[in-house]
Parts: sequence; structure tokens; C-alpha cells
Amino acid sequence: MPRFYLPQPLAIGQLIQLPDAVAHHISVLRLAPGTLITLFNGEGGEYSAVLDQVEKRRVSVEIKTHTAREAELPFGITLAQALPEASKMDWIIEKAIELGVSAIQPLAAQRCVVRLSAERAEKKLAHWQAIIASASEQCGRNHLARLGELQDYKQWITQQDMHRRIILTPRAEQSLADWARHQSPQAVTLVIGPEGGLSEAEEDQAIRHGALPLAMGPRILRTETAGLAAVSVLSAAWGGM
Repeated sequence: MPRFYLPQPLAIGQLIQLPDAVAHHISVLRLAPGTLITLFNGEGGEYSAVLDQVEKRRVSVEIKTHTAREAELPFGITLAQALPEASKMDWIIEKAIELGVSAIQPLAAQRCVVRLSAERAEKKLAHWQAIIASASEQCGRNHLARLGELQDYKQWITQQDMHRRIILTPRAEQSLADWARHQSPQAVTLVIGPEGGLSEAEEDQAIRHGALPLAMGPRILRTETAGLAAVSVLSAAWGGM
């Protein structure tokens, strides 16, 4: 059943007109009146709705039922990702949402090739928010992951955080998998460097502020692989797969 994100209050019995982008998607799919679709607003659960009017530029639906279905991990994972090159961040965010990450924190680290002005950062955040919504539609999540503002790594790493922070580094003596096997499920933040990794000074700064250094094994993973692999390791160990 097609799923669509609508950032607005939803209630059983409502007859609502869908936004232009959703109406266009329904037109492309050639859905006819009477077709069942699923709507969600990111606040939990999902709504079953029936297409009422389907015109070229206007689509209305009637909301029929609400289901309190969720597909979230039983523990929170924040992915603190230093900006990679080109469109890699798009791919990382999309796959992180599919794997169940509850928050994305973009970071500007020392070795980041990409440098965003305030204006470009604002546009990127809007673009990434759209990717989060689209990926949530596809994978069946009814809560949207939180997207943080782009922050400078050196400032962000000094901030207090209720979650345990894990910094992935080949310098670590213990692996993430081994650590997770001996821990109960808990909210964590995974800190991932850009291409070339975090500098030694950045890693040391993180550890001084309480971050736990862990390794991903004997192989060096790319920035677009490391965080997603780490999420999968935790999900396998703590029952999120």
C-alpha cells in the first residue's frame, strides 16, 4: 500500500486535500478513486485513507482508521556524521533511516572537504529533511528521525550529552561488537569522521570529554560505510534487526 508523509494533524473521518507533491506522486502512480493509501505525520502510528477525488492537480482523501504501528529500534541511535564529499551524505542519511537511526547530527570536522556557508547549510538541511521523510515513507517508519543543525566538531564534542558517545577509531583496543555483547541495550551516539577520518587531536578531544573509543575490526571502512555498519552491529547485538 502506498505510504505518504503529511506534516499536519490527522484524524479519523477527515476529508483532506493532499499537498501538490503527494498529489503529483499519486497521479504518476495512476491511482484511482477508492484506492487505499497510508498516511503518517511523524507523530506516531499511521492512518488508512481512501482516495476520494483524483484529478490532475487535486487529490482528496478520506481518513478511515488509525493503527498504532511502529517500526522503531528499541534503543536510540544518533549518527553524528562529519560531512563527506559530494552526495554521499544523502546516501548515508537514507540508509541510516532505513536501519532505524533516531537522529542525524551533521558535523564540520578538520578533514572535511565540504565547507558550507550558512545559506548553503540551510538549503542542505531542508534537502536532508526531505530525504528523511522519503526514506521513512519507503521503509515503514512512522516517526521521523531528528535532524540537528550543522555544528563545528570541536564545539559539539564538548557539549554534554545524556547518551554515551562512541568514537570509531582503528586506534581502539576493543571492538564495537565485543563491547555491545557485554552491554544492555541503551541510547548511544556514533561519531563518524569524514574521508581520511578524524584527526588524532579530534579523537583525543572526544576521549577527554568522555567518548568511548571502539574499533570496527581489522579493515578500514569508508565514511559512508562505517556508521551504517556500526548501526547494524548494535542492532544485531541488541535485538533491533
